[in-house]
This record gives sequence, C-alpha cells and structure tokens, in this order.
Amino acid sequence: MKNYRILTISLLILAFANSCKKDDDNPGIIDPGPVVPGADIAYVFDIDAVPEVTLEITTAEWNKLLHYYDQNPQNEEYIACNFTFNKDGQTEEVDSTAIRLKGNTSRRRPEGDGGQVHSSTNPDWHHVHFSLNFKKYIKGQRFHTLQKLNLKWFKDDGNYAREVYCYDLFERYGIWTAPKSSYCRLTIRIKEDSTAAYYGVYQLVEAVDEEFISNRASHLTSTEGNLWKGNYGADFRIADQGKMGIDFISLDPSQSLNYAYDLKTNEDQLALAKSELSNFITSFNSLSDTAFLRWVNDNIDVNFFLKTYAVDVMVGMWDDYWVNSNNFYFYFDPQGKAWFIPYDYDNTLGTSLLMDNSGTQDPLHWGSSENPMVEKLLSFPQYKALYIAYLHELADPSKDLFEYSHSVARVEAWQAMIGPYVSNDTGEDMVIEDKPAYWANCPFYRLLSGGDQGTGISNYFKTRANHLPLQ
Repeated sequence: MKNYRILTISLLILAFANSCKKDDDNPGIIDPGPVVPGADIAYVFDIDAVPEVTLEITTAEWNKLLHYYDQNPQNEEYIACNFTFNKDGQTEEVDSTAIRLKGNTSRRRPEGDGGQVHSSTNPDWHHVHFSLNFKKYIKGQRFHTLQKLNLKWFKDDGNYAREVYCYDLFERYGIWTAPKSSYCRLTIRIKEDSTAAYYGVYQLVEAVDEEFISNRASHLTSTEGNLWKGNYGADFRIADQGKMGIDFISLDPSQSLNYAYDLKTNEDQLALAKSELSNFITSFNSLSDTAFLRWVNDNIDVNFFLKTYAVDVMVGMWDDYWVNSNNFYFYFDPQGKAWFIPYDYDNTLGTSLLMDNSGTQDPLHWGSSENPMVEKLLSFPQYKALYIAYLHELADPSKDLFEYSHSVARVEAWQAMIGPYVSNDTGEDMVIEDKPAYWANCPFYRLLSGGDQGTGISNYFKTRANHLPLQ
C-alpha cells in the first residue's frame, strides 16, 4: 500500500509539472497533453469510409473569419472552434481547435459578400478550403498523432475523385512521401444558430509539416532536418538566397512576405537552411558526368524520385515543379538524402492546362527544359530507361495501379460511397459529373468512358497509357 501511495503521489506531481508547460507560440497557454492519443493516422485517412466532421464555431469567431478575409483574402489568421469526428458510431472531440481559410486561387469567402456578417436567418454559404491546427491553442494537443489537418472542397472536380485518386495511387506505388487523403462529410454549426450548415462531401488531406516528417521516421535517418515548400518560382536553377525565406502573411497585404522557397521547420536556423539549399542547387547544376552521378546518388534516392515523378506525369499534373515551378515540398534528411514530396493534385486526370494536352504530352518532355531536377537526370541513359520502365509499370494491366479497368473500379466505388452525401446546404457542387474543370483546355476528357486517342470524347486513363515512350 505504501508503494502504491508513493507511485500515486509521483504521478500527480509529474502531471502537475507537465500541465505547467507553456506553448512556445502562445505563452501562458496550459499544456494538458494530447487530447486524442493512440490510433494510427490510417484510422483518420480511411479511403473506404466517409466519417462525419463537425466544426462548432461561435458567431463572434465566425465573423472574425469573414472580417479577416475582407482585410486580406490570403490571410492565415486563425479562429477557435470545437472539432468533432464521428466514424462508425464512435465520436471523438477536440475542443479549442484553431481553424483558418486555405488555398491560393481557390480562396473565397465562406459566407456572403464583402463586408457582410453572419446571417442566422438567411446565410449564403460557400465551399472553401480549411486548415485545422489542433495544437495552436493547447500545446501538445493532437488528433491521432496529427497536429494539423486540411479540409478541401472538390473545386472544379465534378468526379469528386481526382486528388483522392492521385494520393491513393502514390500510396499503392510505394511513394511514402505523398500525403494521406480520404473523404468526409463536413458540417459547420454556428453555436448560436438553431440549424447547422451541411457543407457536403469534403476531402481530408494530411498537412505537410514537422508531424508529417515524424510520421515517416522509419524511412529517415533523422526527423530534425529542414522542410521547405516550393512555391511558384522554385525552379532549382540558380542558388538565389533572395528567393529563400519564411513566408509572412499579414492582414495588411502590403506587409506580407512570400518566397519561392519557404522554410517550414527550424525557422530559427534560417541562415544554415539557406546555405544547405544553396549548396544543393549549386552542386546539382554545376557538376557533370561522373562527379554528378557520384554526388546525386549520395544526395538523392534517384530511383525513388523518378518513380515519384512517373506517377506525377501519368496523372497529368501540370501545376508542378517540372511545368510550373510550383506545388511541392522537399525535405533534407541531415544524415541522409533530400526527398521530394508531391503536393496538390486536384487539377489532374484530364483537367489540362499549360500544355496542349496532358493526355498525349510526351512524358520525356513534360515541362520546362530549363528546370533541371528531372531534365538533367533523364539525360543519363540509365535513368531515362528507369523512368520509362516506371511509366509502363504503372500502366501494366496486371497491376492494380493506373490501368483503365482498375482505375475505373476504384473511382466508381468511391462515387457510390459518397453519392448519397453530395447534396449540401451551399447549393454548390451538388452532383457527381464525369468531366474536367470548365476552364481546362481539353474539355473532352472523361474518367469512366471514351476512347484512347486524346481527341473527341476520350478516356484519360486509356489515352495517357496509349501515349507512352517505347521501352
């Protein structure tokens, strides 16, 4: 009994000590430890389920979100909400969760027009992307190991499947650097209102941050390295440190700072991170022949990178590094290699732009010849042959990867699963339609029907597989 009392007292003292920790970003906020510990993130990102996500927000906080948008549509200001996740009858709650708007060209007001506040009697809801941060207000708080989670609406994707398909294909092909993704049903409840707003089917997407790196520790030598986001202009051509920094988004747009290479970890060591990135870019571009081959194999898993890019090209990703110097992350493992992290695949699978036709474009000349990361590697015959082999492996009918019948089966199964939940209170994106975005330059592409020629009504899967370089 005496030992039990001593243990109990010790645990109470330890619990009190932990509760007195302060949040690094929010001094004075108590840290009670994780609210929802335990289960693997696979429970959250379950491609065969459509869990319910509810965000409860006070009117005052929601009006802050609207006001922040009016000041700067690209703002990254958070408001407070309570988060509820219901799957298979099991409900989990995470109070004091932070939420903000997310997206670039997809940004818009989640309700009404500029200057308007929330209407409890006649709200004008709009689909938007959201970013959730579970730890901002309570240090250490997580949801199934996640400190952040993104909620995306299916903007310009009548199939309700494009980005989900791409991330699923990355996972099927062993690309562990790709974010996890799945479906959910989203409801927003303004606390003082009598009726909640059902926002319909949304996409759950894993945030790329330090927790993302930690969740992949088994593939790395260290999780303490530098994580960068490649924004527009991140071309890896010249080591221009003026293009490297830490993005700062102010409510006053004139005060905001944006960089092509945006550092996401180790922000207190920016100078060292810049030096590492500069040396990498300089070495990649200046070395040649045997010296380059020796260096690149020491610093990049070339096979894995080419395998990743084979998926990127097969799904028709044009808003990427190779074409548009945009939309990717990369991580420098301190004792290992640099890893390319694919990101943002909603405008794919026949939603074509910045090239004549993403279904027939030559995979060996996919994007800009001036962007060296892929072009230089493909200039070596052994790497070119490997890349072509990966393309053909993805299209192999015997493998459950990109081939038409396998792909259609997955898309149709997802559409059948989410179909009953698509109609929603925004009045937007109310039906599932097999067509690309209205602004795409190849409006004839379909996912579930059509031929393989890339003209007329064509099936994207068939067309892409029919236009590969010979092995």
